[in-house]
Amino acid sequence: MKKKKAILLPCLEKGRLEAGCDEAGRGCLAGAVYAAAVILPPDFRNEELNDSKQLTERQREALRPLIENEALAWAIGVVTPEEIDRINILKASFLAMHRAIEQLRVTPEHLLVDGNRFTPYPGIPHTTVVKGDGKYLSIAAASVLAKTHRDEYMDGLNGKYPGYSWDRNRGYPTKAHRDAIRILGTTPCHRKSFTLLPPVQLTLDF
Repeated sequence: MKKKKAILLPCLEKGRLEAGCDEAGRGCLAGAVYAAAVILPPDFRNEELNDSKQLTERQREALRPLIENEALAWAIGVVTPEEIDRINILKASFLAMHRAIEQLRVTPEHLLVDGNRFTPYPGIPHTTVVKGDGKYLSIAAASVLAKTHRDEYMDGLNGKYPGYSWDRNRGYPTKAHRDAIRILGTTPCHRKSFTLLPPVQLTLDF
């Protein structure tokens, strides 16, 4: 039996200007972490919109212009690999969200943030929502924008640094990506603070 798709909620509180926030690329070995902040109109509805991880690449790419055209405001925030290495990936994820929020042309009254932790943004209260990208339309929209913008960025890096299959793995720790690191070494885009290769297991014979 096919699992019934959950109906995403339009907002946490009616009548309040809310921005959904989400990030993409947190678990990658290479590339920047991206975040998006999206304010949707109160009457926005779309049955296809869902957590970006539950969508195909074609579905995400089809939803991106729709979200960007219909949103009251949207913005992308980026934190570089060098910054990630300096401040750690958790802080970098929050910083990317902050950078997205500060670029919104409309100031939201409240933030809906995917996850269970967040560094407060000055002057705007927030609510964290575990798996919020599968519960609220605005967070799902942010997840789609963060993912598609980051994928586009990784596709560009793939042309600059061929051999790592970034057009397919987008910087995530796949076998092909780690094999390439082992053979080709690292690039300036790799996160040096991450465990890029698993430790070698030594077998001692007595």
